[in-house]
Amino acid sequence: MKIDEATLKLVLNYQKNEITEHHLYLRLAKHQKSSGNREVLEQIAADELRHYQEWKAYSGQDAHPSWFRIWLYYWLSRIFGLTFGTKLMEMGEERAQRGYSQVKGVIPDVEAIIQDEHEHETALLGMLDEEHLKYMGSIVLGLNDALVELTGSLAGLTLALQKTRLIALSGLIVGIAAAMSMAASEYLSSKAEGEGKEPLKSCVYTGLAYVATVLVLIAPYLLLGHPLVCLLFTLSASVLVIAAFNFYVSVAMDRPFLRQFLEMAAVSIGVAALSFGLGYAIKALLGVEV
Repeated sequence: MKIDEATLKLVLNYQKNEITEHHLYLRLAKHQKSSGNREVLEQIAADELRHYQEWKAYSGQDAHPSWFRIWLYYWLSRIFGLTFGTKLMEMGEERAQRGYSQVKGVIPDVEAIIQDEHEHETALLGMLDEEHLKYMGSIVLGLNDALVELTGSLAGLTLALQKTRLIALSGLIVGIAAAMSMAASEYLSSKAEGEGKEPLKSCVYTGLAYVATVLVLIAPYLLLGHPLVCLLFTLSASVLVIAAFNFYVSVAMDRPFLRQFLEMAAVSIGVAALSFGLGYAIKALLGVEV
């Protein structure tokens, strides 16, 4: 059948998406230790190739894959996990599915292709089972506590001490001690609750998340000179960490981004503001000069 120029342009774009995803899923499948995950990815890759051939039947032309997209989502999946990488890609695929409505009246097979795409997403959601997602609660605990406690501590110390190296040293001591305490508490909590998680892994995830956050928040005090400028950068880093983490969780675990981000940011900045005022009050009350 003949199609007009505008429809041909759309069809060629859909072809490009399908062949790109075909190569990406095949590449991801090669690196799966789980035979079940590998088989599902290979099946999806085969379906994407079939969709490409179906679109080609209408366009009569070949389309080349986007090797940049393949490279990008491949490494996102390898670094941040298969769940995050593939779901991020599926978000783009959902946008493509909405675009299919533009050719419904011209291409009779488009409904079947849309149905296949929905089945892909369902298959992916049912397939992916990554260890670190099981322990996301432990990661959230370490990250959230570090953000709230350390931003508050650093804000109070900034006004009370006024010396960046001393603030960094104090913050590091407080942060490492708190990380060990939090990890130990998570170990005992996981052991007592018995929710199918390994207590040792739970405490490791909590401790590492806490320590990583401590290092990010203290970095400005080691790199910059003015304590108030350091505090400003620390608060900015805190907001960026919250945004990045909540974006990851929203994609990987299908949770709302904006509400969780605003809640965590408000708590962290609010505690920092109160601690800053508390540091000023205590310094004035005790008459301490450093």
